[in-house]
Amino acid sequence: MIIQISRIEDKFNDLPLPEYASEGSAGMDVYAAVEEPIYIQPGAIALIPTNLSIALEQGYECQVRSRSGLAIKNGIFALNAPGTVDSDYRGEIKIILANFGKEPFEINRGSRIAQLVIAKYEYISWESVNTLPESSRGSGGFGSTGYQNPISK
Repeated sequence: MIIQISRIEDKFNDLPLPEYASEGSAGMDVYAAVEEPIYIQPGAIALIPTNLSIALEQGYECQVRSRSGLAIKNGIFALNAPGTVDSDYRGEIKIILANFGKEPFEINRGSRIAQLVIAKYEYISWESVNTLPESSRGSGGFGSTGYQNPISK
């Protein structure tokens, strides 16, 4: 699949387009388009620009996800993850990052800040009914399927 992508400003043309880190990667790394470092303090949230906009076909979304290395090593997460870039949105993709770590975190020009995953979705219509078909689970909610620790059997 080929997706049209556009840079917002020429001054960030040196930054790579989103790219897969390995042959088996599902997500493409996306880079911070900042001129000066941004420091995210512990407990703080920041909106980081990417200088990119895309044109997706209807029926596809671009999911924004955390990078696992940033999460485990620094406590940095993409909030609202997976966030969705809709197929009809043409504005700049910006990444909402939160610092759940104990130290300030520095974002520099070109820092890999999140992953983008392109996913197909179904566009549906609702059918309003008075009752739903029965299922084995029924209306059982949180914890209704039980918890069993396989080690303590």
